[in-house]
Amino acid sequence: MKLKIICGNSIAYAEIVDKNPKTAKAIIEGLPIEGKAIKWGEEYYFYTDIEIPEENSQQEMEIGDIAYWPEGKAICIFLGLTPISNDKPMAISPVNLFAKLKNKIEIKDGEKIRIEKA
Repeated sequence: MKLKIICGNSIAYAEIVDKNPKTAKAIIEGLPIEGKAIKWGEEYYFYTDIEIPEENSQQEMEIGDIAYWPEGKAICIFLGLTPISNDKPMAISPVNLFAKLKNKIEIKDGEKIRIEKA
């Protein structure tokens, strides 16, 4: 399944990945999801009302990964390194990967992000 991510005038598409099926299902059922982008290094995240427990969670990510952060009840989009990264983006605490960006998106701190079905 494809997702559409809208932020300002920038639009990107993402593909759901198989790693965390319960997380993906909860996210899909919660669509559309909107929030205000918060910048942390080159990771942008926004808070949601969705509650999902950890599922095959991880901290080391790849550029373009989209994950759910159980501790913060937030969606995280990794566009580059974070303040705790070495050579790969690192989440502050374990996250559930559920999708990967298919193209680039421009996100600005404080902008509204919307994720919907493509």
